[in-house]
Amino acid sequence: MSVFVPKSSVEGIVWPSLPGRRVTAILAILFQLEHSQWWPSEKIRGLQFRQLGRLLVHAYRTVPFYRERLRKAGLTAKAPLTPEQWAGIPLLQRQDIQAAGPALHSTRVPDGHGKVSTIFTSGSTGKPIGSLRTELTGLFWESFTLRDHLWHRRDPTQKLAAIRSAKEGVSPYPDGSVGRWGFGSDAIFNAAPAISLNINCTVEQQVEWLQRQNPAYLLTFPSNVLRLANHCLEKGIKLRNLRQVQAISEVLGAEIRAACRQAWGVPVIDLYSSREVGYMALQCPDHEHHHVQAEGVLVEIVDDRGRACAPGEVGKVVVTPLHNFAMPLLRYEIGDYAEVGESCSCGRGLPVLRRILGRVQNMVVLPSGERHWTLLSSENIGAFLDIAPIRQYQFVQKNLQSIESRLVVERDLTPEEEDRLRKWIVNKLGHPFEVTFTYHEEIARSASGKYQDFISEVET
Repeated sequence: MSVFVPKSSVEGIVWPSLPGRRVTAILAILFQLEHSQWWPSEKIRGLQFRQLGRLLVHAYRTVPFYRERLRKAGLTAKAPLTPEQWAGIPLLQRQDIQAAGPALHSTRVPDGHGKVSTIFTSGSTGKPIGSLRTELTGLFWESFTLRDHLWHRRDPTQKLAAIRSAKEGVSPYPDGSVGRWGFGSDAIFNAAPAISLNINCTVEQQVEWLQRQNPAYLLTFPSNVLRLANHCLEKGIKLRNLRQVQAISEVLGAEIRAACRQAWGVPVIDLYSSREVGYMALQCPDHEHHHVQAEGVLVEIVDDRGRACAPGEVGKVVVTPLHNFAMPLLRYEIGDYAEVGESCSCGRGLPVLRRILGRVQNMVVLPSGERHWTLLSSENIGAFLDIAPIRQYQFVQKNLQSIESRLVVERDLTPEEEDRLRKWIVNKLGHPFEVTFTYHEEIARSASGKYQDFISEVET
């Protein structure tokens, strides 16, 4: 990495630099994050609840939606906050946010939090929501971004290439567009340009663009990583300057990590975030599991009865951003499931998520009403792809008895290949579903650019 000297805001002063107010605030947060990651989990938890207490008082006093909700839970602006009281607050659902509208907005954002702006989620659940955020929440976003760069030893003076969704005509092939790594990276490291390409072009065009741009880092969706890696393996193409791949938005499977190592000899680094919440977890620098970013968010993993899950158990992800005073989201059930991990051997006291499993609609529904994870992104997907020349796949559960298998293939499949694929799907999903095949030129992504390998259309 380049020499760590922030840009100075004072003419003639280079070193030691005197950065501007916003950069100084980010560096102050980052300095604290460098220390707090090593604290014992009990100390981190205690400080989280101190911050939650301030947020709770603010929500009770200034957010109409929460006044009655908190009173019913036995909490008022004067009540001390305990974990037991906190667990009594009802979970906040996406439909609650949509129905509440401005009643979830604070009538008085404290001084020092900066301007308030509105963002909208991608609507990958079919239920997009609008959320308020402040300039202060942006400072925390930048700080956790820098933590991720530092954890994974990225050098922002090298080129970053991003391939993701954009509006028609934005960052088009063959040139894409030129931007920057981000405010914090640019201000502190004097970062190199970041380049972007709209994902609506072919995999062949994406690879040609990457060869021409020769980046050190690639940021894109896991499903797109797999397509790029498989194409490069098939054609014998090397991205010789590539050091690391960053995966965003989708569930990252083991086969994608393996494909990247085989194709380019580089690791894949995952992160877990959302627009309305910010960073929830970053991949550990020493392992492939995730550390909750506990300085910025409280993450609870709870079972269907609302009880905290123990290590090894899978439950609903419930999040509370600690610093959003414009629109507090208290115990927000974001729609994902994750598995709790044991304490990490790296020595960090930040909580561990062993696996992030995705959204409830990614679960297969059996005729009994039981749901379970398909885990299509595990290592044995290779057995499925070995059966026939499949370039892309997606399974859609149409009802309790039938699965549509959507395929992009290199050639027409034989009846024998279809029969073997059908048997693999039935065995994988754990029920003798009726499996039909449909063939496509391309399997479309959602409006946000995300791709799902399994979709359930079953209403339960």
